[in-house]
Amino acid sequence: MNKAEVLEQVKELGVLAVIRGPSRELTVKMVDALVAGGILGIEITYSTPGAEDVVRTLSSKFGSRIVLGMGTLTKPEQVLSAKDAGACFLVSPICDANLLKEMVSSGLLTMAGALTPTEVFQAYSLGADVIKIFPGSLGGPAYIKALKGPFPYIPMIPTGGVNAGNVAEWFSTGVVAIGAGSELCPPQLAKEGKFDEISERAAEFVRVVKTSRI
Repeated sequence: MNKAEVLEQVKELGVLAVIRGPSRELTVKMVDALVAGGILGIEITYSTPGAEDVVRTLSSKFGSRIVLGMGTLTKPEQVLSAKDAGACFLVSPICDANLLKEMVSSGLLTMAGALTPTEVFQAYSLGADVIKIFPGSLGGPAYIKALKGPFPYIPMIPTGGVNAGNVAEWFSTGVVAIGAGSELCPPQLAKEGKFDEISERAAEFVRVVKTSRI
């Protein structure tokens, strides 16, 4: 898939699970549980042990059934490694010119982190396809709405502060999707072997995303 097709899939799914797994094995099981609950947008962060190996495993296991990417990129050399591992989108929590240049050059869907209006515009001008508003919890949906005033044409995805109870508020601001981390898939549940609970949380997120966009 080219990056335009990946972006359309992300928009259609509406939610990306941002996973910071406690171990390789548990991270794969976390994704199994999320997929069972209907979450098909998966972002494996570089803060996950053996992140690239996890992505290789998931890419082989699920193929095109899921939209798989890597997040928390902070070094230019991670871009090629993530692509080789099987990522079809890349996410960074920051907007670093050198890093973003490599991300854009990869040909993959690129999401760069920003918060202030200046950062948002800079990241988009440097070629980011989507701006990851992080941490979203600082300003909430009202802040996204304010950013959309001068930047209605810039695709945004909030991460941080997103939960099943406020999904509708985020979508009302015009975001293309939401990123959900510990509220959707807490690492502690994986450590405790409560994968059914992760699946239940996933199913609830899918339900509220669907009803929020009707």
